Amino acid sequence: MKLLFLHGSPAVGKLTVAKALLRIVPGRLMDNHAAIDLALMVFDFGAPGFWKLVHDVRWSAISAAAEHGVPLLVTTFCYAEPDDRTQFGKFEEIMQRHGGELLPVFLHCSREEATRRVGNPDRVERRKMTSGASLIKYLDSYDFAAVPRPDCLKLDTGVNSAEAIAQHIARHFGLTPASI
Repeated sequence: MKLLFLHGSPAVGKLTVAKALLRIVPGRLMDNHAAIDLALMVFDFGAPGFWKLVHDVRWSAISAAAEHGVPLLVTTFCYAEPDDRTQFGKFEEIMQRHGGELLPVFLHCSREEATRRVGNPDRVERRKMTSGASLIKYLDSYDFAAVPRPDCLKLDTGVNSAEAIAQHIARHFGLTPASI
């Protein structure tokens, strides 16, 4: 199994790039908000137990995909350094245990571009962050950085379309229908 780990701050286009990629190569999508939405059914956001449930759901889903031979799983994640290093380490451990391959991709864009995007209607519909002021506060509070791996691909979503970035990712990692 290959786990494509698309990460970056809110509003950089992780889900948009994931969907563009999955239009050109076969695979499954696990959006980071799926686990968050599930946890919101049980807890208020950030309440005791909320983040543990989110992390357990993500790890369980990735493990299940690896155990059952899902060829490609694309996941999105707002990775902040060093806060999320443990969660990422668990993703690495799951992939190693199952003989899989973790393909990290860091997506970024300027603050201005992210602020412009944060109010998009699709973000409102998916119950994502939609306030420019909230985004700036969030960006100032966390270090959204590339995962600490030398093989992490870093791409600017502010200068290329999601389709062009998806093509670049597919070429970089040799993702073709025949390779998956």
